[in-house]
Amino acid sequence: MGNPVQSSAPPAESLTVRDNRTGKIYTIPITNNTVPATAFKAMAAPRKPGEREENETDKGLRVADKGFLNTAVIQSTITYIDGEAGVLRYRGYPIEQLALHSSHLETAYLLLYGQLPTRDQFRLFEKEVMHHSAVHADAETFFRSFRYDAHPMAMLTSAFAYLGSYYSEANPSLQGQTLYTRSTKAALENMDKQIYRIIGKATTLAAMAYRVRQGRDFVIPPPGLSYTSQFLYLMDHMGQEDYKPSPVLAKALDVLFLLHADHELNASCTTVLQTGSSLVDPYSAVAAGCASLYGPLHGGANEAVIRMLISIGKPENVPAFLDAVKRREKVLSGFGHRVYKTSDPRSFIIRRTADEVFKVAGKDELLETAMALHDAAIKDDFFVSRRLAPNVDFWSGLIYRAMGFPLDFFPVLFAVPRVVGWLAHWRQMMMQQGGVKIWRPRQVYVGAGKRDYVPVEQREAVRGLKVEPAAIPHSGISKRTELADYKGKSKL
Repeated sequence: MGNPVQSSAPPAESLTVRDNRTGKIYTIPITNNTVPATAFKAMAAPRKPGEREENETDKGLRVADKGFLNTAVIQSTITYIDGEAGVLRYRGYPIEQLALHSSHLETAYLLLYGQLPTRDQFRLFEKEVMHHSAVHADAETFFRSFRYDAHPMAMLTSAFAYLGSYYSEANPSLQGQTLYTRSTKAALENMDKQIYRIIGKATTLAAMAYRVRQGRDFVIPPPGLSYTSQFLYLMDHMGQEDYKPSPVLAKALDVLFLLHADHELNASCTTVLQTGSSLVDPYSAVAAGCASLYGPLHGGANEAVIRMLISIGKPENVPAFLDAVKRREKVLSGFGHRVYKTSDPRSFIIRRTADEVFKVAGKDELLETAMALHDAAIKDDFFVSRRLAPNVDFWSGLIYRAMGFPLDFFPVLFAVPRVVGWLAHWRQMMMQQGGVKIWRPRQVYVGAGKRDYVPVEQREAVRGLKVEPAAIPHSGISKRTELADYKGKSKL
């Protein structure tokens, strides 16, 4: 986008900045309503007497943006969000239309390749994805190595990284760093093969994480089922003949997967791109995305909604709970969003989907509490003025609970469809003009200035939890060992 230049007649599509420290005037071009952050590096000034050298004033301005509140790190053609208007579009298509007419795998094709497929194109894509749903027999040993009570997200995160060890042709560290950045037929075919594998095996790995927790044998993916029907089969089949999962539940899961497939540069997608910018293999990048999604501020939000509703209990307890939220004694989960400042467009679609599930699975006992909380919060000026409207997590947790999924499996049900969005953004970055540059954010250093090393006997202790490691009390074998005497025992 260019560097700033001094100009007496700046173009209309530009930003004029006067640096009052030096009196210099800079003209910064505006492209697609953005200005290049690197333009500010030219705005250097002499250091003032006594100023910290760590400010690097003479090396140009840095742009501080804690938490990436207004920093664009990549150009994308995939997903558009207007948080003020409550708009979500995949490749230009409104999410409402896709949820009504499309399917998760068709939408996956759209996100990955930019267009809705023809019937033949989709047939090929679906065939390849489903063909790659089977995993190596060694995967059973891998999953059995986890503790009986291991969290399924921990297993899934590890499984994606483990999966990459099987495919040396997918690893730029082994095949050369231009493995995916070359725009050749062979490079694109290799990239697509890894995409088929990851999307196809995502449900299988998730189902294996589920079944190992249930103490069940693993199931081979059957032919002839849809993506979500096969997922339900892999989780639930216990040897029954001609077992077919409920079409209502499979359809509901498909809609939920479609809605969760992508959401622009959220925390997990950004993690995938940050990791992928080192040109690591896509399996490792997806594993990093899973680790990010694991957090309660991201993929664990729908689980938090259910725990909140359980803690509220009955509908008559809602007013007292909301009063506690206003006093900052409680946390309101499932309302508000980092991007959306009005209603989350996905929440309306999920609400309709919930009704379909409740018809066959029965109403969740927490539904009346959820409805009471929903109705009270959207009419309360305290929450309305803060733009805290229901988001996608408020209803999805109720659907998953009605389907019989355990709470700690909810993040897995988020991760499985989200691999599609991660891969779409990863593919786009690998193919971008100019190649891939490793992401390396700047920091604002406010720590100590230069100081000299002090020998240990001359140091004074600095006390406090924030500046020294905590002493942890031990019990059991550790305590008994501390009381024992043995050769080489530390005298500290």
